[in-house]
Amino acid sequence: MSDEVRYDGAAEAEVIKAAPDETATDMPDAASVDTGLGCHSGAEMEKAARMAGQSEILDQYAKDYPQGPHDKPQSMCPAFGSLRVGLRMKRVATVLSGSACCVYGLTFVSHFYGARRSVGYVPFNSESLVTGKLFEDIRDSVHELADPDRYDAVVVTNLCVPTASGVPLRLLPREINGVRIVGIDVPGFGIPTHAEAKDVLAGAMLNYARQEVEAGPVPAPEGGVSDRPTVTLLGEMFPADPMMIGRMLDPMGLAVGPVVPCREWRELYAALDCGAVAAIHPFYTAAIREFEAAGRPIVGSAPVGRDGTAAWLAGIGDAFGLPADKVAAAQNAVLPEIETALSGAPVKGTITLSGYEGSELLVARLLIESGADIPYVGTACPKTPWSEADADWLRARGVTVKFRASLEDDCAAMEGLKPDLAIGTTPVVQKAKELAIPALYFTNLISARPLMGPAGAGSLAEVVNAAIAGRERMENMRAFFEGVGTGDTAGVWEGEPNIREDFRALNQKKIDKQKRAAKAQEMI
Repeated sequence: MSDEVRYDGAAEAEVIKAAPDETATDMPDAASVDTGLGCHSGAEMEKAARMAGQSEILDQYAKDYPQGPHDKPQSMCPAFGSLRVGLRMKRVATVLSGSACCVYGLTFVSHFYGARRSVGYVPFNSESLVTGKLFEDIRDSVHELADPDRYDAVVVTNLCVPTASGVPLRLLPREINGVRIVGIDVPGFGIPTHAEAKDVLAGAMLNYARQEVEAGPVPAPEGGVSDRPTVTLLGEMFPADPMMIGRMLDPMGLAVGPVVPCREWRELYAALDCGAVAAIHPFYTAAIREFEAAGRPIVGSAPVGRDGTAAWLAGIGDAFGLPADKVAAAQNAVLPEIETALSGAPVKGTITLSGYEGSELLVARLLIESGADIPYVGTACPKTPWSEADADWLRARGVTVKFRASLEDDCAAMEGLKPDLAIGTTPVVQKAKELAIPALYFTNLISARPLMGPAGAGSLAEVVNAAIAGRERMENMRAFFEGVGTGDTAGVWEGEPNIREDFRALNQKKIDKQKRAAKAQEMI
């Protein structure tokens, strides 16, 4: 007889379990997924997801977004990327399905970065997760949201736990009352960076839009359709960059098309109806697959610096089959301006550069042409065919290029080289400042500036040179804070901190025991 006290009949509820996979060994049942696990649980969550029938999705993600030296995200939650794409689109509602703590964090950071609309949330508990009630709740929520007067589309995103439990968003209605329903899975154990999660949603929307185009006529974008052949730009960029690229394309008789990820649904049709796609950010694998299915050629790299602009314009000319004189006219119209801008804003100093936005190689090219010495470039994004030209250009100039770079790689390069300036993610910047090395946060201070054409050529010099010039100030700050301590002794103490080595030893024994158990499990 059990001493358990029960307050309702939940313990008697019938539990629906997935059919066992005879090809798998020691895979946990989807119903046994611990909702306390998350993206950092790695293999356990992936095993549960495969047991729950999600192998096809995870295999595609493994192909599109190959893992690096680490098996878990080192940036913010990947789902932030797809969430941000949806929140920036007009007439698109966003719904999250995941653990409450994850949804809270994603909602907070989305509003921190300027979201001006609500994020929908379908809560769950252990019972609704394992009985299938969660899927029914999601289906009810999209039916309630599907108002054609307010929305063109509703995006539903599974986070880690619903994905691992096999919540089947593919079974949602494709359309309700004329409102498109787009369901995606964005688990932290399948998507390495939040930058690549942008591609997950962009690719899903392009796939939906491409099928609509194939089925019949579709509405034109609110801004109308260009009377010239267009180049679709792939990747988020500074707002002035598309205008600058349009100016460079004008002598070739071409125009700039939409930027993907798009800002409204109808722009997806115009993006597909282009003459070529410029993979400014080269990691949008799913989106590129949709453009290739639509028969559109892909051009890598971007018009950054003199060499990059000359090569990119030539690549666009080849994609459109333009005569050499038209390409030369476009190059002659812009290259002298870029050379003048570069010579007028020189950068002197050694810089290590890293980030997870996908434009790190482009920024490195621009800084090198500005005069900087850059021995190391690290990007958390993977190597793709569309980043090959940039990597080759950098390596030819003695730069070590690290794709799928880890935080440890970036910190080791910065600590070993001791540059005049470190450009990187928040923890890299923090570590650099501890060493009195000037540092700039890539996302907010570098990628938030124009990079293309003449405008980009001089945009980085001011902030970079100012940071390099601040090295003495960094030394003074380190001297001022010398002796405040680190780790357990951080801060100002009147006496010695009470450090319990016995507690540490006991906790270390627990950690060692868990590691031995995990190792033994791997051997079974």
